[in-house]
Amino acid sequence: MEAVRTADQCKHEREVKQRFRERIPYIVDALVGSCGGNECFDHVGPEPIPSRDAVIEIVHRLNRILYPGYFLSARLDGVNLGYYLGKEAIELYEMFAEQITLSLRHECVRHSLPCIHCEERGADIALRFMEKLPGLRVILGTDVRAAFDGDPAAKSCDEIIFSYPGLFAVTVHRVAHELHALQVPFIPRIMSEYAHSLTGIDIHPGATIGESFFIDHGTGVVIGETTVIGKRVRIYQGVTLGALSLPRGAGELLRNRRRHPTIEDDVIIYAGATILGGETVIGAGSVIGGNVWITDSVPPATKVFLKKPELVFKAG
Repeated sequence: MEAVRTADQCKHEREVKQRFRERIPYIVDALVGSCGGNECFDHVGPEPIPSRDAVIEIVHRLNRILYPGYFLSARLDGVNLGYYLGKEAIELYEMFAEQITLSLRHECVRHSLPCIHCEERGADIALRFMEKLPGLRVILGTDVRAAFDGDPAAKSCDEIIFSYPGLFAVTVHRVAHELHALQVPFIPRIMSEYAHSLTGIDIHPGATIGESFFIDHGTGVVIGETTVIGKRVRIYQGVTLGALSLPRGAGELLRNRRRHPTIEDDVIIYAGATILGGETVIGAGSVIGGNVWITDSVPPATKVFLKKPELVFKAG
């Protein structure tokens, strides 16, 4: 049977806990002292910072606009479509203008750059991006059809839009790529890494991808910053379109140079293939087999595959 606690015991325990609690300010002082040094990273200063949560909300708003009627509970028809898209568009524009302005101002203040009139420029870039939305809807339509044509397991285009991780990753990439082209800091990469975290598909916003692009299954796909992909290309899970290994300290020298391959039109790349290098070109109409490693160019209409491995069966 548990002994009855006395008032003195309770008082002693409260005093012990209070002594522990009184140590917290010393820890806080140490944390404050660690800010501003070269050893740790922090964002302490007068400049505002873009909101990752707001950027993620923008991604979902864009999904609702680019695929009207798929990602909301209300019904859309000819009567309310204009009202719905108008409401979504103006809210999206205002969120975009705010976050782009924050990203621009952050760069200006953080790096002591000349004034670029962040508010006006942020609003202008947001509007210029919004003007691209009708064209984005058209090219994403080609991606949906490519997925349906390339996957016999797909029962409908609706199923692809609702559930295919490859389409979600490509949708986010096409948005992020437009923002990257408009030289918006931070936001394109936040978007691409959010899609990466959900799908396992890592596409750098700088990569250029043509229409009718399909990633089947998708997990483990990596597409580097300077990759150029043509039209009607299909790739499978585990494919890497990457850069060759860099010597120590070479990153800054190669930062703005071509480091990733070019994939021409109508190429198929099967699971686990690795294609590396900025001078590597996979010619149009080629088929790259699974698990191959390529660092040299491949002529058009070529099949590249490994020899059939020898299987060993042991009884018992």
